[in-house]
Amino acid sequence: MKKANVWIISMLMLLFMLALPSIGHAAQQTHINLNGKEISLPADGQVTTVKGSIMVPLRVVVEQLGYKVSWSNATQTATIKQGSNTLQLTADSYSASVNNNPVDLEAAPSVHNGTTLVPLRFISENTGTTVKWDNAVKTVYLTTASAAPAPTTAASTGKDTAAPQQEDLAQVNAISFSDNRLTITVDGNVSPKYSALNNPDRIVLDLPKTSFSSTFLHGQKPSVGAVNKVDVTGYPDVAGIRYSLFSSSPSTVRIVLDLNNAQQYKVINNQKGVVMVELDGALNPAPPAAGTETTPAGTTTGSASADNEPSQSVPATPSSGPGKNGKMLVVIDAGHGGKDPGAPSIQQRREKDFTLAVVLKIQALLQQEPNIDFVLTRSDDTYPTLQGRVKTANDLNADLFVSIHGNSTSSAVSPSGTEIYYTRSDSKQFAKVIHDHVVSALGLPDRGIHTKSLHVTRETKMPAVLIEAGYLSSMVDEPLMYTDDFQQKLAQAVVDGMKEYLGVE
Repeated sequence: MKKANVWIISMLMLLFMLALPSIGHAAQQTHINLNGKEISLPADGQVTTVKGSIMVPLRVVVEQLGYKVSWSNATQTATIKQGSNTLQLTADSYSASVNNNPVDLEAAPSVHNGTTLVPLRFISENTGTTVKWDNAVKTVYLTTASAAPAPTTAASTGKDTAAPQQEDLAQVNAISFSDNRLTITVDGNVSPKYSALNNPDRIVLDLPKTSFSSTFLHGQKPSVGAVNKVDVTGYPDVAGIRYSLFSSSPSTVRIVLDLNNAQQYKVINNQKGVVMVELDGALNPAPPAAGTETTPAGTTTGSASADNEPSQSVPATPSSGPGKNGKMLVVIDAGHGGKDPGAPSIQQRREKDFTLAVVLKIQALLQQEPNIDFVLTRSDDTYPTLQGRVKTANDLNADLFVSIHGNSTSSAVSPSGTEIYYTRSDSKQFAKVIHDHVVSALGLPDRGIHTKSLHVTRETKMPAVLIEAGYLSSMVDEPLMYTDDFQQKLAQAVVDGMKEYLGVE
């Protein structure tokens, strides 16, 4: 690993040691080994596990390195700079920033009495370091790219789950339901299987060799048999959607669409990590595709529900799905969600509730548009990762991407108004069109169009914008933002702007 990455590790370990309060004494002595060298840990700075995530103290290897650290009490944010490198972390936040690039955390930094812990996976994924945890000797091994491999005896990765560790597991990081279509975004290749069952009517979808990302499960580790649900409203044919880690050997995610009546349907696997179940509205389920194979009874284990029947293999259908029927395809993103509430409003209402309410109104409007297909990154209070939101749009080859947010500031006097953000030059014209419609519809002060390196507008491959509709910290904006009238105006403006840009009637 380059020296810059070693610096990042070291700076992380200094940050909260200087600025924040400690987690207390660990019950057992633990160790950190960097490139084969033992790092001394204080008694109150041990490695520990918090809600299934292995957490590592930041109080390591920093004393001899040059750095500049600034701390904002107002925002509870620390900024560390060395040369052109800038790192920002915020207390109790599930998001960090490395050189202005947002990075998701599987667990928020935990701070008590002078010691701060961060999730082990954060170090692995965002510093380029090989990280292993040896539970037998309670040791974290950090190995830079230029160093020799770390010891592997009895070691496992930072994915501390209830199920045994398995190689090459795909990770579910988003599940949503919109336009009579269930969309599952998976990090990795999957080979789905399905069944149409009755008494009661339901469709069962299995994803073998798959687990859940820890961020999607609100930082909790997957547990066999624990059932979660996707909230579904406005779809009379669907009674509900539930999902679980159905089996641990092999690790299998099961998703069940409970139906109010039998439906004709098709299952789509684009082989890029997006799996869909589309309901066609008929009274009888479609027969399995010709030539599919049947999983032998008893292949899966566990009992998240009584849906133990064999499943049919899903043939790859990359030419099917949304946007493949001559329609334009847009992906609509409700910012934040699940474990990430977003910014609090002045009345302590949550940003994630505002963004979802607007997106569901956009959904209702798009259902009336004959020339536009759409997919939501989330349709209820779940947390798709930033990477998962981007992956959904990119893997579906969407034509447009729109992310809805509410703005906030810690300033004593909050501004009021609407801002539009984009990153890449190919999004500039789309941003202008959306800006004109949104500002005109909402009537708040026009705070302009801005370029900023935001993950969802930077990494998407199609024109993409992020709308900061108003300021949740404003006594003027906030009361309006949580009204149906404001949200409906915003939803209509977004749809009108997309239609104008796409040139559809």
